[in-house]
Amino acid sequence: MDLQKILDQLPELTTTYLSNIVFAALIFFIGRWIARRLADLLEKGLTRQKLEPMLTKFLVNLTYAALTIFVVLAALGRLGIQTASFVAVLGAAGLAVGLALQGSLSNFAAGVLIVLFRPFKLGDYIEAAGVAGTIADIQIFNTVLSSPDNVKIIVPNAQVLAGCVKNYSALSTRRVEINVGVSYHDDLKKVRQVLQEVVSSDARVLKEPACLIAVKEMADSSVNFIVRPWVNSADYWGVYFDLTEKIKIALDENGITIPFPQRDVHVYQEALQK
Repeated sequence: MDLQKILDQLPELTTTYLSNIVFAALIFFIGRWIARRLADLLEKGLTRQKLEPMLTKFLVNLTYAALTIFVVLAALGRLGIQTASFVAVLGAAGLAVGLALQGSLSNFAAGVLIVLFRPFKLGDYIEAAGVAGTIADIQIFNTVLSSPDNVKIIVPNAQVLAGCVKNYSALSTRRVEINVGVSYHDDLKKVRQVLQEVVSSDARVLKEPACLIAVKEMADSSVNFIVRPWVNSADYWGVYFDLTEKIKIALDENGITIPFPQRDVHVYQEALQK
């Protein structure tokens, strides 16, 4: 009797299972097609934002893989297979992989933030993580710098964002700072005039903001002036080196001395007798 009942229900069961298989197949193939279209749209959007190509490819592949897993689980659920265990296994595997790759994931997350918020770009001269150099490449896990003496420096992205980042190329202008020490016997007004003439003779020095020339301090052996002209960022080092040389020459031509550190030594007669 049970067999007869099964035989009577066989057409209905067959129809149900076939319909589930058909619907599961439709979910799988249509879902994959939608996942691919969404991944393509994401790739186009990230490309328009001029995101780093390697990072764009990684995010697109990651998105497509996540959507595909969701589609597979949906298709299995349509077949009547319990997917809770699969989700638990995937969650445990993801947790294990996350713990094993904690350092790499932090570098990846920092790389994403660097690309999105752009605290610096290729060609910028920065100081970060205790090193300084020109940005040669921004990778998923590392930032590559080229030092002024042409040394390749690879810094993990997490270390770059963990501390202070100084971007010397971010702004169009920079302030040069030169300290000049003169003798206490020199005429300070004349010194200021000479310094002003040297600064004004350099066409790379900007008129605005105006250059600051002032007495910084009265030190042990000299009166120290500070010279602060503003220049375009690209002219910074050229102006710094040229003005330093021109200031020394101009001071010599005008008889203004740059004193050496001096110390008065007092020798008592009692010490000599002993």
